[in-house]
Amino acid sequence: MLSASLDAPAEPLTDAEKAAFLRTVSGVSLVSDGFIPFRDNVDHARKHGVSFIAEPGGSARDTDIEAACREYGIALVYTNLRLFHH
Repeated sequence: MLSASLDAPAEPLTDAEKAAFLRTVSGVSLVSDGFIPFRDNVDHARKHGVSFIAEPGGSARDTDIEAACREYGIALVYTNLRLFHH
């Protein structure tokens, strides 16, 4: 039987190990209760295997977000429900 605990802290992954792992990740969903304000959010999400985004929309940069999603083949859905308020 495998123990659920470690005898010592695990060694941190190397940059190469992290990159290799991230190449195997896909089909991740990203949901936000506030709009996604900048394209680089989508660029970064793609690096982490995001294939689906649901967000309320309403940003002045929605067209940039839509373009980034089209470029990466990410499905984008506007919920039109904003729960995040300042």
